[in-house]
Amino acid sequence: MSGISLTFGGDPVFSNLDLVVQPGDRVALVGRNGSGKSTLMKVMAGIVEADQGDIVVPPGKSVGYMEQDPRMEGFATLGDFAASELDPGEMYKVERAGEGLKFDPARPVETASGGERRRAALAKLMAEAPDLMLLDEPTNHLDIEAITWLENELKATRAAFVLISHDRAFLRALTRATLWVDRGEVRRQEKGFEHFEAWRDKVWDDEDMQRHKLNRLIKSESRWAVEGISARRKRNMGRVRALQDLKAERSAQIKRQGAAEMALEAGPKSGRKVIEAEGLSKAFGGKQIVKDFSLKVQRGDRVAFVGPNGAGKTTLLKMLLGMEEPDAGTVQLGTNLEIALFDQTRDQLDGDSTLWENLTADPLLGISGKADQVMVRGQPKHVVGYLKEFLFDERQARAPVRSLSGGEKARLLLARLMARSSNLLVLDEPTNDLDVETLDLLQELLDNYDGTVLLVSHDRDFLDRVATTTIAMEGNGRATAYAGGWSDYIAQRGPLDTAERPEKVKTAKAKPRQESQPKDGLSFKEKHRLDALPGEIERLEAEIGKLQELMADPELFTREPVKFKKATEALVERQEKLAAAEEEWLELEEKAGG
Repeated sequence: MSGISLTFGGDPVFSNLDLVVQPGDRVALVGRNGSGKSTLMKVMAGIVEADQGDIVVPPGKSVGYMEQDPRMEGFATLGDFAASELDPGEMYKVERAGEGLKFDPARPVETASGGERRRAALAKLMAEAPDLMLLDEPTNHLDIEAITWLENELKATRAAFVLISHDRAFLRALTRATLWVDRGEVRRQEKGFEHFEAWRDKVWDDEDMQRHKLNRLIKSESRWAVEGISARRKRNMGRVRALQDLKAERSAQIKRQGAAEMALEAGPKSGRKVIEAEGLSKAFGGKQIVKDFSLKVQRGDRVAFVGPNGAGKTTLLKMLLGMEEPDAGTVQLGTNLEIALFDQTRDQLDGDSTLWENLTADPLLGISGKADQVMVRGQPKHVVGYLKEFLFDERQARAPVRSLSGGEKARLLLARLMARSSNLLVLDEPTNDLDVETLDLLQELLDNYDGTVLLVSHDRDFLDRVATTTIAMEGNGRATAYAGGWSDYIAQRGPLDTAERPEKVKTAKAKPRQESQPKDGLSFKEKHRLDALPGEIERLEAEIGKLQELMADPELFTREPVKFKKATEALVERQEKLAAAEEEWLELEEKAGG
């Protein structure tokens, strides 16, 4: 991409942007909600046309984009849509992806849910296997097993990919470079998402320091300009013009978007016992959801529910809240409960009504949604002022909810949720579409919330940060409680099957240890190899850096195509060697520590 500029509604999204994606790149594309990440990806895919600039895809190379809202008119089934660009006889690729992503290719398009349609779009992309995959929130609507399958597929692919995701664990596992969209500028760092937050904080600290220096200089020069008039009666016009330039520079600086001013207020304390369930059983159509399940939830607990889509997490949650009757068993709710619910389906929002109306209307109480104020934890606030706390501007207040992005809808739901006090917070997939900064703030609020939290999520990192107990829906009616979050659950349970760690399982079967092992678990050869690997990894990283620097020249392909081809092949080869060396180092380190 060379000299890309794009304007929406009079506001520049990007200006004179240069960007190169190399063969074999594994790139995290990050930025605040509304910063332009998805727009940039659509420009890369050729779906949105830039106002100016050029995009070059070398001959023989293909780019594929996972659509958020795929158009499926003319297709009878999801499988027909997913196989539409494949050769006859390649339907097996769609079926394989369908098995991993848990969607049925035979499902008629007209009865498919939004999540099933998105999974079909992802399966289509995986089956077509382009040279560059553009993935915008691919883990939304996937359960953890499907996320793990996708993670392993992307680890194994030779294709390049650019990835937008809110799932930190997914980004950390897969990416080796980061593109950061911030106030119309796109920065690149040749390190994966794991290093993003330290990099972002340093950039912002440097920015703050420069702004502080500029403010001090302006203050000093302004004092001179005032005092100089009476001291000399003749002003140095050059110095005055320099002061005006400094002020113009400060005005031109684009202010960073702050974090949403979210707040959670616990209402009156509930009783110490919040929920007590004894011997719950429930079945639907012959499928056992839970069988003989018991649980005690105490005030202040953070209980997470995990398991495959369709396992019955939401059903169990509704039974625990008294919203659905069990076939057998009893549920006792504690005293003085004030419940607030975050619904993953966004059904609490009316897409045809405005943000203003969604905040102020209450059909149950017959309130129309025309009021200027909203009650926020017992205090009246102007609707626009409250929306601004959640990073919405005044123009959006009168816009229909259907015009919002997924992340903006999630923020609006949080605004509704946090307007009232509660002491039992029920969050069903709250992390979908939220940016990293908002997720951090939500986790901090939950840490400090003086109430009880019930949480359904497929976000492993968020589960680790929040949950004190994890209820695993393990199939056939089994629901088991484990102490801690996702990582604690995995450590206690052990892997369910070989799909989660295929390479290690295969290695263990194919190469049983025959050498006598010293106390640290490594043979002499393995110990020598472990010592040598850091140097090898450093050398490969340096070579990759030089090749990427060479290929960053957007004119190289047209000027020296042979050199470009050789550099491309060398880059892919070294990236594969680097990935293999890093994996080998991790396995040997784990073995030595074990």
